[in-house]
Amino acid sequence: MSLKVTSDPLAVSFSLVESAANTYTTAEIGLQLDVLNNEVALVYAIDLDLEEPDAVAAGNTRVTGNISTTLQTSMKGLETSNVLAQARDSIRGAGFVDSGVGFSRGATTSYTGDVPYIGIISTNNFHIAVQGTNNATAKSLSGRVWLARARADASTYAALVQSEVLSA
Repeated sequence: MSLKVTSDPLAVSFSLVESAANTYTTAEIGLQLDVLNNEVALVYAIDLDLEEPDAVAAGNTRVTGNISTTLQTSMKGLETSNVLAQARDSIRGAGFVDSGVGFSRGATTSYTGDVPYIGIISTNNFHIAVQGTNNATAKSLSGRVWLARARADASTYAALVQSEVLSA
C-alpha cells in the first residue's frame, strides 16, 4: 500500500459510561482527519480500562468494552473485522455463597514480527462501546489509542474506505 506517515504518534484518550446499568452504550470519537487529502490514522496501540463488575453473591456479572472503526449496534468481539480491541472483566459467582471469582480477558499471545501498525482507521472517526451484565449500577470504559496520521494514494484510500464501510 502507498501510505506516507505525516505526523508523530499521538494519543487520543476517551471515556464512556453506560446510559443505564446493563445497557449497550456507544460513542463516536472524532479524529478530524483531512478526508479531502486522503488522510487515514495508523493505529499503533490501544489500552482499554474497564470499571470492575459488581460482586454479587451467587451471581455472575460482567463488563465488556471495545473499540471499532465503525458503529456497531450490539457488543461485538474480535471475530468482527472492524473491532480493533476488546476487553472483558467478569465475576463468576453462580453457585458460590460469597462474591465468586474474578476473571479478565486479555490478549495472551501477540504477533512477534515487525508490525508497523495494528490497524487503519480510514473514516473520520472511531467508536467505543461498553456494556455491563447483571450489575446494579452503570459501568464505564476509559482508554487511549496511540496513532499517527498518514496520507494514502487515491486508489489505496478508496479501497480502505470501501472495505471499512462495507464490512460494518
